[in-house]
Amino acid sequence: MVRLRLRRVGSKFQPSYRIVAADSEFPRDGRFLEILGHYNPRTEPATIELDEARIYDWMSKGALPTDSVARVFKSVGLMDRYARLKAGESLETLLAEAKAVAAARPVSVKTSK
Repeated sequence: MVRLRLRRVGSKFQPSYRIVAADSEFPRDGRFLEILGHYNPRTEPATIELDEARIYDWMSKGALPTDSVARVFKSVGLMDRYARLKAGESLETLLAEAKAVAAARPVSVKTSK
């Protein structure tokens, strides 16, 4: 079974995550099928970048998000848009809405010390 899950990257005590499609039997940081986005909870606000078209494609093929990925998806409204896609709304409309939501989302500004 294919799962959409987090893959830890980054150095010790500074985790960042990739959202990947992986077989449920593969190890957490092991083999994966495709990178679908990035998630960095250490910034304020958290940095979330998603390829929603590919996520919709994987979910329509039966891939299930893990609990932690589902929380990330709900925080950006992806799960609501996916439900509307299943109800028959056009993909182009949903992707345009997702792009507008991503542009309106606050971006963290890193400062150098």
